[in-house]
Amino acid sequence: MSRTLLITLFGFGVFMLSGASVGGNPSGGTLVVANKGDETVGIINQQAGRQVAAIPEGGITAHELIASPDGKLVYAPIYGNSGVGKPGTNGREMVVIDLAQRKVVGKVDFGRGVRPHCPQFGPANGLLYVTTELDKTISIIDPKSLKIIGTVPTGQEQSHMLAISSDGHRGYTANVGPGTVSVLDLDNRKVLAIIPISKNTQRISLSRDNSMAFTSDQTTPMLVVIDTATNKVKTRVPLPAAGYGTAATHDGKYLVVCMPDANKVAVVDLAAMKVARTIDVPAAPQEVLIRPDGQVAYVSCDKSAKVAAISTADWKVAKLIPAGKTVDGLAWAR
Repeated sequence: MSRTLLITLFGFGVFMLSGASVGGNPSGGTLVVANKGDETVGIINQQAGRQVAAIPEGGITAHELIASPDGKLVYAPIYGNSGVGKPGTNGREMVVIDLAQRKVVGKVDFGRGVRPHCPQFGPANGLLYVTTELDKTISIIDPKSLKIIGTVPTGQEQSHMLAISSDGHRGYTANVGPGTVSVLDLDNRKVLAIIPISKNTQRISLSRDNSMAFTSDQTTPMLVVIDTATNKVKTRVPLPAAGYGTAATHDGKYLVVCMPDANKVAVVDLAAMKVARTIDVPAAPQEVLIRPDGQVAYVSCDKSAKVAAISTADWKVAKLIPAGKTVDGLAWAR
């Protein structure tokens, strides 16, 4: 091989590596955020560490969102202008945003104000499940036709957040004001159990093996761990401050817990059932999303309009990403 060809190939290789590190996306996706205060859906270039677009929702306002499995669309329920259980407008629709076109391309009309909030895709059937808390239901939507095709009762007021088991058979809602968790049979569309937690609870997530559900007691700084085999509280883990959004790491060893009042994130060792460490983040952390490659935990920080990118290898904040006003919901578009 000639010296000229070797130099050419070497230069090309350096160019390709440089391009991958500067403009590429090793985890193969895009972070999408709900900017409540701006009434926009933000698109974040995670490698550049900045929000590259803010798409108007056309409604007031989306708190949560989810991307379609193909990564082309984002579904954002328009909740209203208040917090759960508080007076204000009652949202009645969900908007569909095309990420390539960066605009709203469809809507679901629930027919009346129901405060739609947390959307989740059924992993087995591809249907979209959305909490419609004023109706005390989960609405089931065909994401292609954007038609409501059924409902699942929750049996409780303020069913705000939803988690779905990896096989798609079970749903779990955090019912804020009643302070309970509803266990749902999604196939037969019925309530299986209602689990008392406290006078007020927030958020819900599942362990990687679906054996535990996690919610946060808002009356005392405790993480509540539910045994999904018995539908009973398994244990309560003391936290340095009241918890909020949670997400389990991909190896199943840890649970990342937002603590808004402390401006910290707790990392709970799920084998020992105790806090292993805490991490300082900007004001009012809300929600956690673990990147599909498992290497980064993204934490939306409401009052600071930032997203903290935490390395799961050393549990340090690797990057602070500016987002929109009162950023909350996080989604990953593959």
